[in-house]
Amino acid sequence: MSSNGFLLSFEGSEGCGKSTQIRLLAEHLRAAGQTVEVMREPGGTAVGEEIRHLLQHAKAGHTITPETELLLFAASRAQLVRQKVRPLLAAGVLVILDRFLDSTTVYQGIARGLPVQSVQAINAFAAGGTLPDLTVLLDLDTEAAWQRIHATGRELDRMENQPREFFEKVRQGYLALARAEPERIAVVDAGRAPEIIHADILKLVETRRHAV
Repeated sequence: MSSNGFLLSFEGSEGCGKSTQIRLLAEHLRAAGQTVEVMREPGGTAVGEEIRHLLQHAKAGHTITPETELLLFAASRAQLVRQKVRPLLAAGVLVILDRFLDSTTVYQGIARGLPVQSVQAINAFAAGGTLPDLTVLLDLDTEAAWQRIHATGRELDRMENQPREFFEKVRQGYLALARAEPERIAVVDAGRAPEIIHADILKLVETRRHAV
């Protein structure tokens, strides 16, 4: 949980529309006079961005094992939490994260098949007790997500190039996580028009902020 600020994370499979919804929410909140910081995982710091490049685009990344992948994500997160997230929350800022520890639980723990207890322990160490006040899970049918990704025409990164079966594991993993933590994770149907999704997310954020 945050101290004075508010920590909001967005989760979901590739192609679920996170970037669009984060942009719409940040624009709305800033227009209302609120201080908002948006960061991404992996990334958000100089160290994190180097790790992101290695994980997603570097040729060496194609040899990364699931265990190494897990630890690299955790390293980026540990740096981001201590260098950026905690100071911003202490200053009363609303922090929006494009992915956080739930991504590791689902992608590396469930989809990659790494031991759940090990993933949870590494997540806990990296985050150091810093957890989102609210997590918005943008849920989208696997086939629809797959089509969205491949309709862009751009070169896909290492995660986007995973087979359909991987995407389905990711989706089901997220939904299982939401069922296990309904007080924190809110599932939002990402198959609708962007403006409708945005309105739902805005209501969730306003309601949860008043409750914190």
